[in-house]
Amino acid sequence: MNDLIPCLGVIGVLVVIFGFLAFMRYISYKETLALAEKGLTRPETKNSKGLLRWGIVISAIGLALSLGLYPIGFSAGENYPLHLGPWMLGGFVPLFLGLGLILLHYLTEKE
Repeated sequence: MNDLIPCLGVIGVLVVIFGFLAFMRYISYKETLALAEKGLTRPETKNSKGLLRWGIVISAIGLALSLGLYPIGFSAGENYPLHLGPWMLGGFVPLFLGLGLILLHYLTEKE
């Protein structure tokens, strides 16, 4: 019974977060339909720095996680080269995702 309450709490928080995201997407969809009925389109956003900002933030989080998870390799023994094991994916995935966003920003930049 003691384990049931935290599990339900985590599930409840996830339901609220994903429910809010689904609701916001639905509102955006309805707005697009209303604009289409009037023969209008969505205005293009002029903010091209969004990819760069998110890329920097996600890369920084990935780098911090990578640096924080690296010492685990020393306690895992000599089974992994350079003390890099599967636990490093928690840091490498966001690091390279952020680097990809930064690269995408510079490759698609309009002058």
